[in-house]
Amino acid sequence: MPKTADSQWYVEQVADGEVHAHALTATIAQGRSSYQSYAIVQSSLFGKMLVLDGDTQSSALDEGLYHESLVHPACAAVSAPARVLVLGGGEGATLREVLKVQSVVKATMVDIDGEVVSLCRRFLPEWSAGALDDPRAEVVVGDAKAYVESSGERFDVIISDLTEPRDDSPSRDMHTAEFYARIRERLTAGGVFALQASTAGPHNFHLHARMIATLGRVFKSVAPYSVYVPAFDTEWGFALCGSRVPPREAAFAALVDAHSRACGLRYYDAEAHVRMFSLPKFLRDAYAQDAAQGP
Repeated sequence: MPKTADSQWYVEQVADGEVHAHALTATIAQGRSSYQSYAIVQSSLFGKMLVLDGDTQSSALDEGLYHESLVHPACAAVSAPARVLVLGGGEGATLREVLKVQSVVKATMVDIDGEVVSLCRRFLPEWSAGALDDPRAEVVVGDAKAYVESSGERFDVIISDLTEPRDDSPSRDMHTAEFYARIRERLTAGGVFALQASTAGPHNFHLHARMIATLGRVFKSVAPYSVYVPAFDTEWGFALCGSRVPPREAAFAALVDAHSRACGLRYYDAEAHVRMFSLPKFLRDAYAQDAAQGP
C-alpha cells in the first residue's frame, strides 16, 4: 500500500483507467487465506473496511445500506419466510439482516473461507452483531456450489453474496445458467432468489447486464435493481428472481413499509424501494438487447 507524508493509502483499481484511493489510519489485519488475500483496514472516511483480493467488500459507513438492499427486498417479497440460505457473506452481515426477520426459524450460511469468517468475527464483530452465534443460524464452512448441488433442503429465500463471475473468480461456476437452475430447484413454491449482480454504473454495467440475461434464461420472473454504495463509488446491481416477484406492483409498497418497521431497518422502506427499482434507460436497453440475443 503506498504512503504519502501524512497517510498510508489503499488504492483499488475498479476499471481500466480508474482507481479509488482511501487514506488509512491503521492496518488491522493483512495476509492470505487458503483462498484469497485479505486486509482489514481503518480508513479516515469509511471506518473499518474489508478488502478481499484487492477489492473492497464492505465498510463500516455503508455496509448496512448494501446488506439491507441485498436481503430485505427478497424477504419482503415472500410471506413469512421461515428457511433462508445465504451463499457467501463471510462477514456475517447478510446473516445478521436475515435474522432480523421474525418469521425466520433457520438461516444457513455457507462460505468456503473459514479463515476470513474467523477474522471477521474477531475484528469486525459489529458486522455480524451476534448473528453467527444465533440459535437459528447454521454456519457451514464449505463450497457453496457443492452445498446447493448436494442439499435436499428447500428454502423460502436464497441469497447469494458471492463475488462476480470474472475469469479469475473462484465463484465463476456459480453464475451459470446450470447453477441457477440448481438454485431454482432448491426454492419452495413461491420462493425467491436474490443476489448481488455487479456494478451497474454507466461505464461498467456490461457484466451486470449479462448476469441479468443469464438469470432470465432460468427464472420466469427477474427484477433487477440497484443502489449507490459510497464505498464502491458506483451504482451496485442486484436482482430478485422466482416464478413471480412483485416489486413493481403498487400493493407491494405497504408490505415493504410493514416489513421495514418490523425489522427496524435504517435504509430500506417503500420510498427507497421505488428508487431501487426505477432503473435508468441505458440499463433497461441493455437488458432488452441481451435478452433479444438469446443464449
